Amino acid sequence: MDATELARWQFGITTVYHFLFVPLTIGLSFMVAGMQTAWVRSGNDKWLRLTKLFGKLFLINFAMGVVTGLVQEFQFGMNWSTYSRFVGDIFGAPLAIEALLAFFLESTFLGLWIFGWDRLPKRLHLACIWIAAIGTVLSAYFILAANSWMQNPVGFTFNAERGRAELTDFWAVLTNKVVLVTFPHTIAGAFLAAGGLVAAVGMWHLIRRAGADTSEYRSAVKIGSWTTVVAMAALLITGDTQGKIMTEVQPMKMAAAEALYETEQPAPFSILTIGTLDGTKPVYQLDIPGVLSFLGTGSFDGEVKGINDLQAEYVSKYGEGDYRPIIPVTYWTFRLMIGFGMLAALIALWALWSMRRGRAPASKWLLRAMVVLPLLPLAGNATGWIFTEMGRQPWIVFTQMLTANAASPTVGPGDVITSLSVYTLLYGVLAVVEVGLLLRYARAGVPDVTPAEPAGDDDRPLAFAY
Repeated sequence: MDATELARWQFGITTVYHFLFVPLTIGLSFMVAGMQTAWVRSGNDKWLRLTKLFGKLFLINFAMGVVTGLVQEFQFGMNWSTYSRFVGDIFGAPLAIEALLAFFLESTFLGLWIFGWDRLPKRLHLACIWIAAIGTVLSAYFILAANSWMQNPVGFTFNAERGRAELTDFWAVLTNKVVLVTFPHTIAGAFLAAGGLVAAVGMWHLIRRAGADTSEYRSAVKIGSWTTVVAMAALLITGDTQGKIMTEVQPMKMAAAEALYETEQPAPFSILTIGTLDGTKPVYQLDIPGVLSFLGTGSFDGEVKGINDLQAEYVSKYGEGDYRPIIPVTYWTFRLMIGFGMLAALIALWALWSMRRGRAPASKWLLRAMVVLPLLPLAGNATGWIFTEMGRQPWIVFTQMLTANAASPTVGPGDVITSLSVYTLLYGVLAVVEVGLLLRYARAGVPDVTPAEPAGDDDRPLAFAY
């Protein structure tokens, strides 16, 4: 493989790994804030114990997300300097705001929340976690605005003399039709991940501590399961809207997601497609007539352009080349994304059914399913991200810059192999640490929140609240 292919693998591996933590951070921040709000309003220590338990898991995940996120920015300069030069004027504004406003909002108020237990007034302390949670979604919006510009470039002009895109309308970048549908879809995926984790931890303790006082764990299962179910419904709604926007601005990605090789009106939805090994044509297809037309256009009689016609169109517009993504990758990641999410929602419904009318769940099969539950939304988010990025190929900026032209010209394969090996080894170690810490604190369960004997102010050290 050449340096560009290796750089793509490196960016793909590190991005997918980083994105395992981002959805959990966003979703858990709001769920922990909700639990603490319930405690402040009701005075029931059950909610304080849940806040402490899932607050620990949230902080572990947040720290790992920050560490792995730093690597992403270094790669722009290391492996993708030509791309960085091209998009720098566009990306500078949203990414700077994300760092200076959103991230500092998260980190500052999260620090106050961590060290503010029993030092800040209850409601002021509660406000800190809510502000930190709002910071996570602001951060997500500005990053998604930058990424959405790669999918649908708007608000810019191309400076041929300097060989770069230059920002002309920042508001157009922030209100890009792609980011307006991608943002709610991504946030719904975050709540799917967080809900699955909360429900799984609660159910594990609920089944293993049968007969004990497990009211907080029942509450955790209910909150987590309902969050998972509602998030999946939101994903289906926002995904439907996203499909129509994708058909409009990136028709090749939509056609590749369904392995639709020829333009059809109405267009069928593929349940199963078996193609040639190189993905250039189908061998066997099982489909439902008209459904793809509805997903892409809102009408069961709408026309959806096929891969072959779009390839010919792009050749005439942009010159000779292969403008098709890797069809098997886009086809299967699209289905895995949906499948993982639906399976997570079904397990959550099973958990809710098992607790109906005060029943105590005891099924070993349910326990096994709940252990798998937190992994399903993470897998769905990862495959969805792979679909989004791979479906845009061979463009790194759709219709503006090819990925083959975006890599750093002075970086050779040996350089990328070295950094890729180091990152892979480092991330492997971090994965062991992350999973170990999460399992340790999840198994420990809710902490004792009985107030300790008060100490004098002079003897009271500033310590981590957990």
